[in-house]
Amino acid sequence: MSQPSAFASSVAPSPSEQAPSTVPRIALVGVHGFGERHLANVARLQATGVLDLVAIADPHPPRDGALGSSVAVFETLDDLLAAGTAPDVVILATPIQTHVPLAKAALAAGADVYVEKPPAASLSQFQELLAAAESAGRLVQVGFQSLGSAGLPAVGEIIANGEVGDVLGLSATGTWLRTRAYFQRSRWAGKRSLDGTDVVDGVATNALAHAVVTGLSIAGAHRLEDVAAVDTDLYHAHPTESDDTSVIRVRTAGGRVLACALTLCAAEQTLPSVTVFGTAGKAEFFYTADELVVTTADGERREVFGRTDLLENLLDARSSGAELLSPLAGSGAFMAVLEAIRTAPAPSQIDARYVTWEGSGDDAHPVVHGIAELISRAALAQATFSELAVPWARPLQPAVHFTVAGRAVASYQDGSRIRPSSSPRPYLHPVRTLAGTVVTDHQPADHVWHLGVGVALQDVNGINFWGGRTYTRDAGEYVWRPDHGTVVRTSSTTASAEDPCPDGQDPDGDSSLSEELCWKGPDGVAVLREQRNWTWAAVDPRTWRLTLDFTLAPAGGVPVSLGSPGSNGRPQGGYGGFFWRLPACAGARVWSPAGSGEAALHGSVSRWLAWSGTFDGEPATLVFTAPEDCRDPWFVRVAGYPGVGQSLAWDEPVLLHPGESVHRSITALVSDALLGTADIGSLIGALERRS
Repeated sequence: MSQPSAFASSVAPSPSEQAPSTVPRIALVGVHGFGERHLANVARLQATGVLDLVAIADPHPPRDGALGSSVAVFETLDDLLAAGTAPDVVILATPIQTHVPLAKAALAAGADVYVEKPPAASLSQFQELLAAAESAGRLVQVGFQSLGSAGLPAVGEIIANGEVGDVLGLSATGTWLRTRAYFQRSRWAGKRSLDGTDVVDGVATNALAHAVVTGLSIAGAHRLEDVAAVDTDLYHAHPTESDDTSVIRVRTAGGRVLACALTLCAAEQTLPSVTVFGTAGKAEFFYTADELVVTTADGERREVFGRTDLLENLLDARSSGAELLSPLAGSGAFMAVLEAIRTAPAPSQIDARYVTWEGSGDDAHPVVHGIAELISRAALAQATFSELAVPWARPLQPAVHFTVAGRAVASYQDGSRIRPSSSPRPYLHPVRTLAGTVVTDHQPADHVWHLGVGVALQDVNGINFWGGRTYTRDAGEYVWRPDHGTVVRTSSTTASAEDPCPDGQDPDGDSSLSEELCWKGPDGVAVLREQRNWTWAAVDPRTWRLTLDFTLAPAGGVPVSLGSPGSNGRPQGGYGGFFWRLPACAGARVWSPAGSGEAALHGSVSRWLAWSGTFDGEPATLVFTAPEDCRDPWFVRVAGYPGVGQSLAWDEPVLLHPGESVHRSITALVSDALLGTADIGSLIGALERRS
């Protein structure tokens, strides 16, 4: 989402406009909920003589004796102002939808304002408040307390001096839990609107709003114009209107990406944080504790910082012209996020199959299955729940659905939503057995650049089309480089065996997808052209087959080298070409005519290789078969992560001159059963007879 700038300077009045050097008179509107904290903070400061609490406004005032006898008590701010109390500063700790009208009333009365977050319930209200503050010449501080932390400048310095290298991306994460009682505390809690008025309560706009605003601050996004776009993916497990489990991805005008992965439905509450991921390490700022953890090759260091109280900062700005730490105009970037959430489709209910309720009565709270891991994956991959293909998330529209016998067995994604450092490219995910068991993974936490089933190479004339770090001979290790390419589709043709007389239908009933793809370097220049063909069909009631054929050729008039970590000096690291990333597998068994187990099969050459085991409680077997004359070694990983590939350049690069090409073909049999060697022999024999 892009919006024109509405940033107006929030600076202290000029000396001639400043209030007389008397103790500022404070009025607090709202003394319950977070207002209780303000009341305690005001009492602390009053004891030091820096302010004087003269009035409070709340329909339900504190019990008798809780306030000093000099504090006037009113039901509303209007009553307070009409009484001539004339406060110098009004603190607003009231429901979200009341912030703007109350703040405007206080400004019109000549008071400076401290308003709790979020400052407004819509972008138009925010702009109204900006205009009112500018017209009145008064200060407005927004209650984003984390912005008072001395840790924020420290993180900025770490980024500026390159301690963690070049910034790859940022994340803001929070795994909290909230009970039924939390959403019963007021009429507006958990509402997107109330009585026709915007509220926009939610995990990102209220409960964990500090995660969002702290992340924006570290990303250098403060003003409205600092935000280029906002993507939202909103869900809820509580029976509320608002979201309680969401990913919000912000692209800043400066080119940085912040992924905010947040939930109120965790099994246990943890400290929220903002992480800067760099090419040389990471810096994680736990903003509620003001603690910074920096991790690089030199080790880990921790530092805890102090924090400036925002009310004290506002008083200092009034008296000395000090800069506000959380000025209204500086909330513009946050308001761009809130507006994107406000105008997004209503959050989707998470299917009850993926939620467990813990506790009872008002203390009961939902736990979304595996949410901690999903939050971590979303942060690392800078991906939404939909893009991660989470089963309860809204499905993305794939380029093509692969179906066999009326059942969806694979979805083909164009890869356009993949983060740049993961080398965006087309791929299949999820791939399923005929019974529906998922046998692929993509963007897993261990290697977020692993993408289902597809074709990837780590070294094409020095360009990384695999994703992640690049292994170089000079470094003798994996290093982050700005060398990631992109594979894009230029044309495609599909033919389905289930369509009535489709054009191009195979006479034996195969369905197919044919594509022309362009492999582009980080500069956008084409390096390779690819012709890719997928075919799929049923084999028997429990097995279907998937065949991938691809041909690579230089896109221009210069030779192209196809390489791998293995061809660049990493022993046994010759991955690249066809690759299938599997999900977690219990009881994994991997074997071929050459032997069994990772050690025996990795780097071996054989006609077929099989993987069987239990995926999410269901049995399945994958059999990968190559042409008889294929001499490409198998790439097999079991212990570190589950994956199978065939190496195009195991220990030597493949050099293609203009006019030359390299062609590869592989067929995978996907079965719902735990097959044995005899079963595999029968299936392969049937395929050979068919061909």
